[in-house]
Amino acid sequence: MPADPAADAAPMPTPPGRRPRKAAPRRQPLSQELIVATAMRVLDAEGLDAVTMRRVAQELATGPASLYAHVANKEELHELMLDRAAGEIPLPEPDPARWQEQIKELAFESRRVWTSHRDLARVSLGSVPTGPNLLAVVECQLALMRAGGVPERVAALAVDTLGMFIDADAVEDTVYTAKVGPGEDPWAHFHRYIAELREYLYALPPERYPNIARMARLLTEPEGDERFGFGLDILVRGIASYVEDGPAGRKAV
Repeated sequence: MPADPAADAAPMPTPPGRRPRKAAPRRQPLSQELIVATAMRVLDAEGLDAVTMRRVAQELATGPASLYAHVANKEELHELMLDRAAGEIPLPEPDPARWQEQIKELAFESRRVWTSHRDLARVSLGSVPTGPNLLAVVECQLALMRAGGVPERVAALAVDTLGMFIDADAVEDTVYTAKVGPGEDPWAHFHRYIAELREYLYALPPERYPNIARMARLLTEPEGDERFGFGLDILVRGIASYVEDGPAGRKAV
């Protein structure tokens, strides 16, 4: 009698002495979104240097070649990751009366997002914004400055200056925390280092370094947020100094 095709397709019972086989997990279809999300998990766990096409492919239980249909290379993957992170930055609605405060608030939020993803800021420091989320941040910065009466040319140049300042501060933060051993509180380590540095500066020969020796506490006292805010204040005051009197804008006080 010929075999019944339906019977051949039916599941077979487990033979005596063998364990039942576990069903293989259904592989999720590859997409650019899935690849970037997986790369972000690797980044947050191990840092940017660990994010390679091979490593992401391993996480997805596939070969690196299968990723290239969705992402051209590692550099594009890093840029896509940066743009994904930029989507976490809240963008304010421009208020002409508060444009300077809003520029600073946006900068603090950008720095917060960059530093929340290990050393991703390294990608931002060396790239030009082209992704939709990064362009939205630039558009918001321009809109805030234009709402305050900043001339177009000044606003266009200021976007680059602000970006470099935010990126550099975030990179410095991640470089420092990377030096701290696993399980150690980076801020406790930082405070110990600053205390030692202050004592060193106080001990410098005052005849050779009179200002540093005298200002050792002032040079070492302010912490990250205060220093970042001070730098932002200098930049925003400088930008505001270009605002012209008249209906299009107000002079900075």
